[in-house]
Amino acid sequence: MEPNENAPHTETVDTATGTARITWFPAREPRLLLALGHGAGGGIEARDLRALAGALPAGGVGVALVEQPWRVAGKKLAPAPRTLDTGWRGLWPALAAPGLPVVAGGRSAGARVACRTAAGLGARAVLALSFPLHPPGRPEKSRADELLGSGLPTLVVQGGNDPFGRPAEFPPGEYRIAEVPHGDHGFAVPKRSGLTEAQAMEILTTSVTAWLAGIT
Repeated sequence: MEPNENAPHTETVDTATGTARITWFPAREPRLLLALGHGAGGGIEARDLRALAGALPAGGVGVALVEQPWRVAGKKLAPAPRTLDTGWRGLWPALAAPGLPVVAGGRSAGARVACRTAAGLGARAVLALSFPLHPPGRPEKSRADELLGSGLPTLVVQGGNDPFGRPAEFPPGEYRIAEVPHGDHGFAVPKRSGLTEAQAMEILTTSVTAWLAGIT
């Protein structure tokens, strides 16, 4: 039986900070690749990353879910931002190798990495999922400069009740923001909201799909 080139598959990549891992979800007729990094408190099993990997390839956008070296090594604590950036830069050639335009993205800490590095790596745009605008309860510790400094078309998808920054807290800037109503930092929605997890993820994937349609 011939291998299915469109089936999900994994690849390991050596970087200066250790071995990273990419799980590829290829599109049958690809026009873009969306590379997504995970957060500091979890991996690529996050509901939003999995939802995008399941939804986008049918529309011509391949998805690469990236596991940073610290996660591959089984460590529980993420390293400093500079180390995360180094790992991401080290695996970028593997992401660019298929020759598609690449949109850099991630959730939480991964979104920060994408914002800081995308322009220098030649990405076409940035997708920031659950961007941690500030630590919970510390709005004065803003990270808005990272978001505003991406220098590229940027979409933020934020939960309406994210303690790391609700949509209304975000400053004006050259980016778009889409809200998942009632969602927390992981886009979980309470039962009393009237939304199911499937509906919340449909809001997320629809927002991202519509935005990506304008990226070439």
